[in-house]
Amino acid sequence: MSAGKKWTRDELLILLNIYHKLEFGQFDHRNKVVKAVAQVLRRTPSSVAMKLSNLASFDPVLKLRGIAGLPGASKLDAEMWNEFTSSPTENVATSEELLHSVFEATANETVEVSAREGIRKTPRTFAPPSITETVTNIKQRRGQDYFRSVVLNNYGEQCAISRIPVREFLIASHILPWATHPEHRLDVCNGICLSRLHDAAFDLGLVTFDEGLRLRLSGKLSSLLSEQKLLEQNFGAFEGECLFMPDHGQPPSQMFLSWHRENIFVK
Repeated sequence: MSAGKKWTRDELLILLNIYHKLEFGQFDHRNKVVKAVAQVLRRTPSSVAMKLSNLASFDPVLKLRGIAGLPGASKLDAEMWNEFTSSPTENVATSEELLHSVFEATANETVEVSAREGIRKTPRTFAPPSITETVTNIKQRRGQDYFRSVVLNNYGEQCAISRIPVREFLIASHILPWATHPEHRLDVCNGICLSRLHDAAFDLGLVTFDEGLRLRLSGKLSSLLSEQKLLEQNFGAFEGECLFMPDHGQPPSQMFLSWHRENIFVK
């Protein structure tokens, strides 16, 4: 491990990527993600945890919570924070490429950042990229990788309806559709962590959330509850319950949910 080595732009892009996938309280040298990143960057876990805490000093969301972050951030830290947040689409794609590179992920793998389990490489659940894949498609694929980790970790890696904690069963569900709202594709407030079943129902408008973040069922789904035991167990049992959200998670946007109720939900 190299001591006193200056941080590079690429290293800071990787850390900014990781920063948005963890909570402030997880910037600890004992954290599995921090330890894994430190190993591939050939740095100590303490130095990675400290740099993440330095970056936290620029975070406006933490400032609203009265958290100042760690002082001592460098000029380059400030420049990279501003660059990352001002052009998220470009920088998220670049940072994901760097993350996949340092962890030596193949084209058929994605690198998942799990606050609970650490860094892991998993097989892609959709078709691997082709040789002729466009730059735009690559950026979108990397954006999807990033969004999944950010949203799942924001919800404590549990379904917001059923609280199923099995990551393989979970989807980072977009409130505003990916295809029609590109400006909100990477916004954590446009995502809800749902099981595959509940994601399908949300996407089809069979369920939504009201102003109090309580689960609402469509008339079509409600009419089937008495006839279908599994539907009653998976939907009826949760009707009216508030969406699950960890204490320091960022809740979904009320404006986005309003759009979903008006445009997707089947009343």
